[in-house]
Parts: sequence; C-alpha cells; structure tokens
Amino acid sequence: MTIDSHVHFWKYDKQRDAWMAEMKILQQDYLPEHLSLNLKRNGIDGCIAVQADQSEVETRFLCELAKTHDIIKGVVGWVDLSADNIDERLEHFSQYTTIKGYRHIVQAEPEGFLLEHNFLRGVAALKKYNYSYDILVYHDQLPDVAKFVTKFPDQKLIIDHCAKPDIKNKNIDDWKMMIKEIAQQQNVYCKVSGLFTEAAWKGWSVGEFYPYLDVVFEYFGVDRLMFGSDWPVILLSGMYVQWKSLLENYMQHFIEEDKEKFFRLNAVQFYNL
Repeated sequence: MTIDSHVHFWKYDKQRDAWMAEMKILQQDYLPEHLSLNLKRNGIDGCIAVQADQSEVETRFLCELAKTHDIIKGVVGWVDLSADNIDERLEHFSQYTTIKGYRHIVQAEPEGFLLEHNFLRGVAALKKYNYSYDILVYHDQLPDVAKFVTKFPDQKLIIDHCAKPDIKNKNIDDWKMMIKEIAQQQNVYCKVSGLFTEAAWKGWSVGEFYPYLDVVFEYFGVDRLMFGSDWPVILLSGMYVQWKSLLENYMQHFIEEDKEKFFRLNAVQFYNL
C-alpha cells in the first residue's frame, strides 16, 4: 500500500474560498471520486485528507467522506486550538476514529502566533488523544517554528510542504539553515509536497527542485520524510504524475526499503493508519 499524505477535498464556495480568487482551476468541486482514478494510475492506494477551511464543519465533512470512500485512510482536521474549551472539542471529535491529527493555517497568521500561550496549550492537549499536528508555514516563519518544536519533544509534529521554500527566486540559504536546526528535533517529520506551487507556475524545470530535496533528505533522513501531492492545489503548476515521477527519479538509486518508507511506511506509522 502506498500513501499520499496530503490531499484536499472541497465543494467550492465562492465566499468561503475567497483565497482561490486568482486560481480559476481550483474554483470547482474536488472530491474523492475526482481523485481516485489519478491515484490508481499512479500506484497510490490511499490518502490523508487535510483541512483547507478553518471550521469544524469541514472536519466533519472530511470524516463523512472517509466513511464512503475507502481511499481516505485518515483525516487531518481543524479545531480552534486557541479556544478555552479545547479539551471539550477534542473529546467530542475523538468519536471520529478517522481523525489522526489537526492543522491550523499558520501561514496566514501574524508573526508570533505559533508561540501564543493559548495556542501552545491547545497543541499540548493533542497528546492525550495521540493526535499529530501539521505545521503549515512559509519559509520566513521558520524561526518561530524552531522555538515551537522545542516545546513539544514528545508530540508528533510534521512540517507541510517543506515549509514552502522560495524556489521561484532560488532562495535557499536561510531556509536550509532553519531546516537543519528544526530537523535536529527527532519528533519532527516533513512532508515532501507542495513544491510545484513554490516554483514558477508551469514554468519550472525538474533541476530546480533537487537542491531543496537534497536538504530535506540530508537533514530529516528517509525515516522522517513522506510523499504528498497537495492535490488539487498542485494543478496550479503541474500534474500529479509529474510530481510523483520527479520524486521517483530523484530516489532511483535509493534502496527499496527506503522507497517503501518514503511512499508508505512513514505515513502509516506517523498517522496510525
């Protein structure tokens, strides 16, 4: 079984999904039935459905999809981790066994958000339920991430999209330095996903991604990395098969055991699939 650790599903809503205003290809419904053939063609057996809207309604929506579509092996949902009643909300959602962790769209928050007292309290509450936490940030937010991860040495944490490095402008040095520091925390994993949209949309070349892949493979190692597509957002800049093929080519000289970890085992273990 191979796992795509990062996909999104939604029924398009013009008001709610205002962030898609300049992204016409995303302004439609994207549901499991639209993805399943793509997964099959690319040898992927299942996926993790990750929140895209900051609402409990969407968390329930993803859980309901998982009931009727067996390609969804787990859900990364959303609750208000800063809320005073966070324990109550996590207890409520614990009835949905398909939920494996939570995420907040920190990339849209001001500097320092990750380190706010209430938010830290909410993340700390996840451990009781063995939930993971997905860290969604831009590369320039990594100094906060470096402080954040040291506060949770026993919590399963994973950085989405390699923290969105500035591939388009070929900026790598500051990002590389911070990734090296953060990766020293052995409980922190990284999703190799979402990089197509950090390069020039549909104007990238394969070689542009290799220096960034070199960094995460060197510092996290194959035991703490996992494959993700970021479908359907990936469609802004490329196709599913292009991303999967790029990574397969990058790893062509890796031993089979390491490929198995990257494309399957690490996701299964991290998300308790």
